This record gives sequence, structure tokens and C-alpha cells, in this order.
Amino acid sequence: MKITIDVDCTPEEARQFLGLPDVAPMQAALMAQIQERMEANMKAMEPEALFNTWLPAGLQGLEGLQKMFWAQMAGGPSGADSGASGKGGGKDKG
Repeated sequence: MKITIDVDCTPEEARQFLGLPDVAPMQAALMAQIQERMEANMKAMEPEALFNTWLPAGLQGLEGLQKMFWAQMAGGPSGADSGASGKGGGKDKG
């Protein structure tokens, strides 16, 4: 034996019939908060804001790398001291 029941109602009518709570006001409030947060994040993603945020940190790293590179190439204090103490110490003792 097979029984088929067709119910024709809207989702809101089904929710009321089953006694489920109405979450539409809460959903609307949450969606408004999400929209505000997304708009605030989009303002932070403007090219000028990104440029000002990322560029100083990137340039500091590049400047440090460049200074270290030039010091090594020119035989500056860091390169000259390590080379002199390593080679000179062996000749004085031997």
C-alpha cells in the first residue's frame, strides 16, 4: 500500500505550521552588519591605502638588504673584520 500526500504551502506557512521561530529580523540585522564590515574592508583595500601600508615595511627590508650587499661588496666593516681575523690569526700563531 502506498500513500502520497502533497502539501502546497509557502516556506513561511510551513515554518508557522511546524512552530519554528521567525528568524527574518535576525537575518536582516546580521546581513546589515556584514554589509557594513565589507564596505569598511573595501575602503581599506583602496590602492593608496595599500601602498601606504605595505610600502614602508617593504622598503625597510630592501634597504637593509641593499646595505648588507654593498657592505659585502665593498669589504666594509662586516666583511673586512671577519676576513682579517680569520686569516691574520692563523699566520701569527704559525
